[in-house]
Amino acid sequence: MDQLFTILMMVFAVIIVIIILMQTRGSTTGLFGQSDGSFRSRRGLEQILFRLTIILIVIFVGVAVLNVRF
Repeated sequence: MDQLFTILMMVFAVIIVIIILMQTRGSTTGLFGQSDGSFRSRRGLEQILFRLTIILIVIFVGVAVLNVRF
């Protein structure tokens, strides 16, 4: 069971890194997110990736807590 949690954590970690890199690649401001001076809202694929990142991080933390617990 311990190996299952470890494998799940590795899979979620790789998926989270890929999604974060996709978000960075889609932005035109550069790697470190320099501000362009104006506020803009997320739309379309950018919003889906943003929400998917949050959901996957919550699942990752949940699996990590279960890994410690069991």
